[in-house]
Amino acid sequence: MTADHARAPVLEALDDYRRRERLSFTPPGHKQARGADPAVRAVLGDAVFLSDVLASGGLDDRLHQGRVLERAEELMADAVHAEHTFFTTCGSSLSVKAAMLAVAGPHEKLVLGRDVHKSVASGLILSGIEPAWVEPQWDGARHLAHPPSAEEFERALDRHPDAKGALVTSPTPYGSCAGLKAIARLCHRRSLPLIVDEAWGAHLPFHDDLPSWAMDAGADICVTSIHKMGSGLEQGSVFHLQGDLVPPELLRLRADLLGTTSPSVLIFAGLDGWRRQMALRGKEIMGAALELVAEVRDAVEQIDGMHVNDRDDFCGAGLAADFDPLPVVIDIDGLGITGYQAADWLRAHRGVDAHLADHRRIGMQITHGDDAETTGELLAALKDLAQAAPLTPPAPRVDVPAPAELRLEQAMTPRDAFFGPTEDVPVDAAAGRVVAEMITPYPPGIPAALPGERLTEPVLRYLVTGLAAGMNLPDPSDPALDTVRVVKPGPDVKRVT
Repeated sequence: MTADHARAPVLEALDDYRRRERLSFTPPGHKQARGADPAVRAVLGDAVFLSDVLASGGLDDRLHQGRVLERAEELMADAVHAEHTFFTTCGSSLSVKAAMLAVAGPHEKLVLGRDVHKSVASGLILSGIEPAWVEPQWDGARHLAHPPSAEEFERALDRHPDAKGALVTSPTPYGSCAGLKAIARLCHRRSLPLIVDEAWGAHLPFHDDLPSWAMDAGADICVTSIHKMGSGLEQGSVFHLQGDLVPPELLRLRADLLGTTSPSVLIFAGLDGWRRQMALRGKEIMGAALELVAEVRDAVEQIDGMHVNDRDDFCGAGLAADFDPLPVVIDIDGLGITGYQAADWLRAHRGVDAHLADHRRIGMQITHGDDAETTGELLAALKDLAQAAPLTPPAPRVDVPAPAELRLEQAMTPRDAFFGPTEDVPVDAAAGRVVAEMITPYPPGIPAALPGERLTEPVLRYLVTGLAAGMNLPDPSDPALDTVRVVKPGPDVKRVT
């Protein structure tokens, strides 16, 4: 039967709930805004509270006989050519953990690119899964990592024949993409499932001029943040499943283990609405976004001191396999300032927020929600930044290591290091010690040091000098990085092989 994508089961049920003016003696306690603080209502508006209802015993009856969420998930799966789709309201940070747990368990191996997001690293800690790392493709000139190649994944799978599956991140926050079809094929030759962390790829299924997305490339599980490049609310995430290597009931069971029992109907509604929007008009919407971003890229390239990284910069031998143009990544090395300084100046002086910033780049995410007005303001602000840059005081230098120096030895499993006996040592005495916490420049959120890795002087210098220059390190126990949490010396525990 043909799916009717003009329907939106969650939105329709929510509209019905509000029209019937149901009287609820259940959570949430604000009781349809009546109990909410007036100052909060003034800022948020009552519509938020009126749509904040229970999923079970509110949006649907207590036995889910209306199949509201199930019907919405079925429509999402149909829209993106997946066999099964699951909605979550805890972001892709939860979704990717559920996917990992559906493929491997404690003391089992999973082959992963070392450019994974910190949520994947958290999944390793919580699950006890042993990582078998695959090296990203490092661009030494630009100090930037691209997804690992299919050849590197194959070598890792050959080294670890007991691995239960593989996980790759594509696209990266910078827009570079992996060769997913080749990676999926080599996994399937071994009857192993491939998980794709496609948090930044919600838009990819809806236009032929965008990179291939995970389900079309043959991946088994795909995790997508609808709130990042789609129209969902923050924390709105889905994971899609196809094939017979991961049973859908197992994936649902793992997600239930981690997920909340009080999901937000507001977030469900955003997911449902995005699917309807894109199923009906996706090609048109994304086509307009691609035309707009091409104009923005051309205009930024004309600003002295700025270079927009494009396909020629990111793709090729030893680099990325494909490229998403919507993340506009601007190299500002020619302005003589850091990306941290540029992002701070734009926010303080022009009210413009950059998506990401590093030692030499800023990233401006263009989506289908932008238009000539928003991008016009962006371009004006960037021109002002170029004029202000010579007057900006020099920033402390970030000591970025060579690619080979960035890679740390995995001396222990992340779980054992994180939960074992630890101590805090001065940062200048931490080299050679096994770190017991994550230290993650954010965004983009790829840990420079993971629990169980042996710290080195080059990586510690990078983090210390980066922090002084404006790098955001949200997760170490000492935010000033005067000390680092490390594993206490003692009897050996299980080590990574």
